[in-house]
Amino acid sequence: MKNMLTIILLLCIRQLLAQPNTEVYLMDITSEDGKTAFTNLRNISNNEGYDNQPSFYDNETILFSSTRNGQTDIAAYNINTGSVTWISNTPEGSEYSPLRIPNSNDISAIRLDTNGLQRLYRYDDLSGESTVIRKNAKVGYHVWDSEDVLVNTILVENRMDLVLSNFKDSIHVTVAKKVGRSLHKIPKSGQISFVTNETDFPGVRSLNPETGETSELQGLPKGVSDMCWLPDGRLLVPYNGSILAIEPGTKENPAILHHFQEEEINQISRMAVSTDGKHLALVSNDSPSKIVQKQVDSYNSGDLDAFVNCYSKDVVVRKFPADTMYIGHEKMRKNYSSLSPDKKVYDVAVVKRMVVGNKVVDHEEVKGNGKVQMQVAIYEVTNDAIDSMTFIFDKPDAENPEEIVQKQLDAYNARDIDSFMATYSDDVKLYDFPNTKTTEGQEKMREGYVGFFKTTTDLHCEIKNRMVIGNIVIDEEYITANGNNFSAIAIYEVEDGKIAKVTFL
Repeated sequence: MKNMLTIILLLCIRQLLAQPNTEVYLMDITSEDGKTAFTNLRNISNNEGYDNQPSFYDNETILFSSTRNGQTDIAAYNINTGSVTWISNTPEGSEYSPLRIPNSNDISAIRLDTNGLQRLYRYDDLSGESTVIRKNAKVGYHVWDSEDVLVNTILVENRMDLVLSNFKDSIHVTVAKKVGRSLHKIPKSGQISFVTNETDFPGVRSLNPETGETSELQGLPKGVSDMCWLPDGRLLVPYNGSILAIEPGTKENPAILHHFQEEEINQISRMAVSTDGKHLALVSNDSPSKIVQKQVDSYNSGDLDAFVNCYSKDVVVRKFPADTMYIGHEKMRKNYSSLSPDKKVYDVAVVKRMVVGNKVVDHEEVKGNGKVQMQVAIYEVTNDAIDSMTFIFDKPDAENPEEIVQKQLDAYNARDIDSFMATYSDDVKLYDFPNTKTTEGQEKMREGYVGFFKTTTDLHCEIKNRMVIGNIVIDEEYITANGNNFSAIAIYEVEDGKIAKVTFL
């Protein structure tokens, strides 16, 4: 029995350690001339490890789950003072999804105990002492309708079912199957929203806690599993580094309320809005840049395990653009088998870095064996791991490609189609990274740009960063077009004084 408990404990610890590094952020919500704005982004967890599932205890306090001492406890952030206090300290388990219980100062949370049980507990707001609320159910997520009525998801086999629990009458009724994790009170309606996963395109449904009836509310963009409500009844959803607003029941396209330029915001998930509508809390995974830097530091310290663990199990390592060198951890360990504090030969220094979306481009200086070599590494990051690493190696005898690339930039900003096209070879090819061809030849390329140049009067491209390696120029571009701004990375390959190929990230 002792060995079995040890195994269960180790499994729970591994599950905790496998959680991605996340941070909880807070933003102010303002409204002027009918326009909603999100400002003053700040990291309120600022903690290595898992920080997630924020909820507003009141308009001045945010609850969230936060890792400390190898366990996840309930933390409370005071908006006015900027301070964090701890509500729980539970060595025998870890708390998730903390919420204030209506008409009480106490808090409820899901606890994953070291004995493998996953149950809903009540925590005294002063002492932190806990008592079980739902003893015989594996609770996933929950939201309170009142102090006696709870809407909760219950793990059943490989799915979550939505259950309406009335503790006063000791009744638990399943009202929907295959639901998601996002449960919220719908403002000024007396109803609860949940996300259904019964189709390939998840949608938001409403639940009437008094009758148990559910109704369709609104479809969601594919892949979206999180949402929350503004007090005015608009849905907020995270999507590709932006926050969208959706008017339920209308056919209007979602509006982009905010696009994040901050590097630390990556893969936005759990969101919550304060009752007074003045604050938004959200969760973001570690930035790709931080993950890439961790593997650089692990390499330079000679820590093979830490280095390899920065990559996904099926990591693909390529030579630009798409020549596969090897795949997977096993091959990577073999190729870097000499990496140790005593045997390490090379040191890597990042000279320049570009970040766009989940991609990081590093211009690296490699020193060792009495030599200094330059290379570029393109990293793709997903779920806190590097999925692919693509190398561009230096060619010291290559022609200088920078002059022709600068000429095409100047012509682009002047919207001079003839001068612009004159910088490209007759058979120029355009690609999406790594090697999806989108256009080939001058004629096709001209067709794509001539109308764009004529109609886009505010067109401008600013170079934020530039790398030159061999016959290749890599530009980090900030583009203005039709009142919108966006970032991109372009890789220009120059042959015989002309741009022969462009790959866009």
